[in-house]
Amino acid sequence: MAIDFSRVSVIGCGRWGGFLGYYVARYKKADTLMFGLEEDPAYQSLIATGNNGYVTMPDNVSYTTDITAALANQFIIISIGCQGLRGLCRQLNQYDLRGKRFLLAMKGLEESSGKRLTQVFHEEINQPDVAVAALMGPGHVQDYIREIPSCVVIDSDDETAKKEIADFMNSSLIRVYYGSDLIGNEIGAALKNVIGLAAGILDGLNWAGLKGALMARAPVEVGRLIAYYGGNPMSAYGLAHLGDYEATLFSPHSHNRAYGESLVKGPVFDKLAEGVPTLKAVYALRDQVDMPICRVLYEVVYNGQDPKAQIETLFMRPNKAEF
Repeated sequence: MAIDFSRVSVIGCGRWGGFLGYYVARYKKADTLMFGLEEDPAYQSLIATGNNGYVTMPDNVSYTTDITAALANQFIIISIGCQGLRGLCRQLNQYDLRGKRFLLAMKGLEESSGKRLTQVFHEEINQPDVAVAALMGPGHVQDYIREIPSCVVIDSDDETAKKEIADFMNSSLIRVYYGSDLIGNEIGAALKNVIGLAAGILDGLNWAGLKGALMARAPVEVGRLIAYYGGNPMSAYGLAHLGDYEATLFSPHSHNRAYGESLVKGPVFDKLAEGVPTLKAVYALRDQVDMPICRVLYEVVYNGQDPKAQIETLFMRPNKAEF
């Protein structure tokens, strides 16, 4: 059955959800319904002004706090904090979702379980003919609204849904590639947020010159984690992970990089940084996977250890071959 992409729902009105609503409305000409919570300041801003602080919505965007209305469309984009996905999916599973296609537009691992987001989705939504895909790769809202193009990858365990969604989302602004390793791409996307924390710490220390080494060694470490989960370690070198480094390790718009920098310089960064709970999930695997960068990050982020001293421990490890 062909999916009707002429009407799209977006669950989540924050920076990324708001942009994706703007994007499908403007670039794909879809009638777009934004779902938000009544108490959400971003939703309230959209209702009042048509702007959530980042984008001004086209006329073909409407708004609702009624989840039933949001689920009336066949294609639904979810862009919320990763740690809230399981609770949302439990709520959605109370409705008839047959024939619907979902796109997860966030990057991270569930803190309590270490599970990938599509895993969480499938565990809670167990209805027939429901497909989910994940959107991963570089790109910041602040760049997109200046019409600076970028590339992303969309992956799914449902080949038909993957191609349908990727073909719909493709445009002159966002070049979409078909993913071929859902595990590797999800893990890679989640871990780029963690490595963004490390980049921010280096910026805070005025050690930006070390970012080159971080960019070279982090994908090796992430590749080990991907292999542990059963994916292809080479996916760490694709758009979902290495391809997102410019947007995460260098951009002033990156929440994860800013969070890491705040650990050194202050003040406390109070916006969502998905790398923080993902780091906790990854650290739970420290005895199964060799992850020296993540170990050091955990000591700094969660145990308040001195960043410079922790980085120096990486340099004191025994010498080894690069590959």
